[in-house]
Amino acid sequence: MEVINSLWVLIKYFFLGLVQGFTEPIPISSSGHLVILRELFGVTAVKGLSFEILVNFGSLLAVLIIYRKDIYRLVENGIRYITTRDNAAKSDFQFILFLVIATIPTGVLGILFEDYIESELSKVSVIGYTLLITGIALWIIRNLRGNKNDGDITIKDAIIVGLAQAVALIPGISRSGATIVAAMLVGMKSETALRFSFLLYIPVSLGITIMSAGEILGDGNISVLAIPYILAFAASLVASYYSLRWFMNVMARGNLKYFAFYCFIVGILVILFL
Repeated sequence: MEVINSLWVLIKYFFLGLVQGFTEPIPISSSGHLVILRELFGVTAVKGLSFEILVNFGSLLAVLIIYRKDIYRLVENGIRYITTRDNAAKSDFQFILFLVIATIPTGVLGILFEDYIESELSKVSVIGYTLLITGIALWIIRNLRGNKNDGDITIKDAIIVGLAQAVALIPGISRSGATIVAAMLVGMKSETALRFSFLLYIPVSLGITIMSAGEILGDGNISVLAIPYILAFAASLVASYYSLRWFMNVMARGNLKYFAFYCFIVGILVILFL
């Protein structure tokens, strides 16, 4: 019986990591899905943030792998512009600057409202409605086709996208969905919106991971659930990689309306049955 229970724990954590990893890059809210699955599975041991931080770190590594060439180019050109004022590198330097600006609202609001979000807004009763909000936002921009490339982004655009990401601290509001919606509303092309959204994910996720390292190490569940946590982390990394690759193709075809339909269906089911 004990062996069966241990196997069931491994399956549950693997599935949670898999779902989080798959839903992180796509605009249907990974945090919202984790709350729903925790309720369905009755997995009370992952209600702390340490589990979510760990599986989100898996998603972060996937994003770093996929966008490694962009990151290398931005860093190289950013340093070159600072040291030589080479105009050819100015656009990439500004892109980095705008990513920093867009990160600030999330950092400030995250610090101020972390406890309130975790205690009051991470309930299943809230998730249904926030998923509906995500669906409505995706539906609004389903047919938008912007004309702004990386070099056309302004400080105003960066602030708007950053505020949208801050709103996505609320579970059920998709981070990728909120930032992509905001980016396309200010006129970015879908490719630019996608790249800005996921490069913006890097400093936020990295910052949260570093700041919460002590919480992860001090989590009383770590010693008991080390293997399930590692399994969930690995599942999140692999799932995020392939999910983001798939989502990049979806964005190129402009099929965001299907994600809106999904959010509507799941949101209504959560409200009615959970």
